[in-house]
Order: sequence, then C-alpha cells, then structure tokens
Amino acid sequence: MIERIVQPLTEWYHANRRILPWREEKNPYYIWISEIMLQQTRVETVKPYFQRFIQALPDPEALASCPEDQLLKLWEGLGYYNRVRNMQKAAVKIVQEYGGKLPADYEALKSLPGIGSYTAGAVASIAYGIPVPAVDGNVLRVFTRITEDYGDIMKQSVKNRVERELLEIMPREDPGAFNQALMELGAMVCVPNGPARCGQCPAAEECLARKHGTVDELPVKKKAKARRIEKRTVLLIRDGERVALHRRPPSGLLAGMYELPNLEGHLEKEEVLSRIVQYGLTPLRILPLGASRHIFSHVEWLMEGYDIRVAALEGAPGEDVLFVDVEDAEEKYAVPAAFGAYASKINMRLGQEKYDQMGSGEEQ
Repeated sequence: MIERIVQPLTEWYHANRRILPWREEKNPYYIWISEIMLQQTRVETVKPYFQRFIQALPDPEALASCPEDQLLKLWEGLGYYNRVRNMQKAAVKIVQEYGGKLPADYEALKSLPGIGSYTAGAVASIAYGIPVPAVDGNVLRVFTRITEDYGDIMKQSVKNRVERELLEIMPREDPGAFNQALMELGAMVCVPNGPARCGQCPAAEECLARKHGTVDELPVKKKAKARRIEKRTVLLIRDGERVALHRRPPSGLLAGMYELPNLEGHLEKEEVLSRIVQYGLTPLRILPLGASRHIFSHVEWLMEGYDIRVAALEGAPGEDVLFVDVEDAEEKYAVPAAFGAYASKINMRLGQEKYDQMGSGEEQ
C-alpha cells in the first residue's frame, strides 16, 4: 500500500509545486540554508530572509568568514540564533574538509554541526539525488495518516520507524521530488491547522485515516511541558536620539545578542529610578510603556517597560552596554524580536519589519 503512493505523489508535486527561490536550482548550499530557516518558520516569512542571506553570503566560504555581528543581523527576526551559529561552524568544516562544497554523502552531511537526519536527507536527495528520506513534521503528519499510525510523533523511535519505512519505498529516480512531494502535501493539503483537504490529496485512495474517518485523530503528539514564566522589566534608556543597548552573555538564551537593558521581575518606578542612579546616570523623566510578552521555545517572558530620559548617556552600567543612535542600532546590532514592542516606541525596526516599511514607500 505504501509503495503505491510514490508515483501519484511525485506526479502531483511536479504539477502543483510552489515556485520557491531555493528550489529553482539544485544548489546544495541554498537547500541547506533554506531548510534551516524553515524550521518552525513559515515559507512566506523565510523568502526575504533567504534572498538577503545568500546575497550577502553566497557560498560556504563567505558564511565561514562572516563576522558574528553581521551574521546575527542577517538572522535577526528568525529566532533560534544557535542555528545560524551552528551553520557557521558547519561552513568552517565544509571549507576545511570538503573544499568549500557540501559533501554528496548522507552520513557526512549528518556529521556537520546543526545538521540532523532531516536536513541531511533534504540536501542529499534534492541536490544530489541520493535515495534517502527527509522526515519533518509535515512528513510525519502525512505518513501517520496514510498508514493510520497512532505512534507518538514526538518520540524519536517513531520518527526512526517512519524513516526506515520510507527508505524502503524511496524511488531511485528523483528521490528529491518524492521527499518534496511529502513536504508539500503536508504544507498545502494535509495541513497542521484546520481540516485536511482530502479531496485534493493524490494519496486519498490509499489513506487509511481517510477510509476509517480518523484523520482528525492523527498524528498523535504528546503535549510539551509548560513553558517557564519569567517576569522582566525592560528599560528604554534614552538621551536625545541615542538609546542604551546591552550585550547578553556569550552563552545561554539569546547568547551574544544586543537587547534593551532589562531587569528581573516587575519593578515599580522608584526601584527603576534607583537602578538608573546606580548606573551613574541622571534620570530626567520616566514613563510606563505598558506590558508585552514574548514566547520562546521553553520560556515565556512577561514584560513591563519604562521609557527613561536621562541627562546624558555617560557612565555606562557596565562594559557590555553601548549608547548608539537608533539608525545605527537598526543597521549594525542584532536585537531579538522579543523587544519589538518597546523598540517600536522609538521607531527602531527589528528584523523583516525594517525592510517591509522601506518597501512600502517610507523614506530610506
């Protein structure tokens, strides 16, 4: 039964596939970059990031030698910044050990930092025609519905089993098209949110979940642990057009990135003013900026903000603090989207927002 889905899915893919910038050439570097960007990020969001990234860093050599601040700025807004750091580590290894080209070998690809079985399978099959599966969330959803498999897709053992079963039916001719057909079907037809569009599915005749009316029950996915809640007080410290930025520690959450200075807990005005004085600054005015929240994979920040005008940004509260013009902050410093609600108060645009506004006719 499983073997019978190969031909109709591949034919459907060739007739219905979306035109995406990383698909038009079987460039292994492009495929790799796009797959890392697409992890937990929508296709439409990734497109402009991908174009800017490959324009700035067109090959592994350029990625390997890119300064970290520029690298993080190119990634700003995509989140999960360790992914781009691992990409650079992998690029260094590609340059040193593989002559600047991604290896045409599945196991060698998996040995690179930040590349697991899915990304290795995508690059190997799409770029090099190697018949190996590429199993992500979309593929797990499609496959468990077709086979009516009630295994918990959060378990590695279930993913390993699906990989083995797909490996057995992987076509020798154009395995990349079959893998992309499964991905595309999960993104466009056998969708994660909302009802599956079974009437449009080329595998509908073989799908056991459709036959038995169990589509809505699958896939089985164990609920993740509740996120840890952290309260933060964000400080928008300003002197004229300059704003204070703090560099985070080199390890941990948002490692090495710049942020608006912030403190643990929800502090009252008096506590905030006391901290500002301790920094060696002279506060002139303090205004509340309201609440905001940001969700990371395992942590949720509940934030309260204050806009603080100071007499002069002299006497920094530590060597990791910079006082920069807003324009320079936009151009040079990677600031996480978590601070977007407060950065917007001074028209400081983060990530893709900056390019969207430029494209809408705003003066550059």
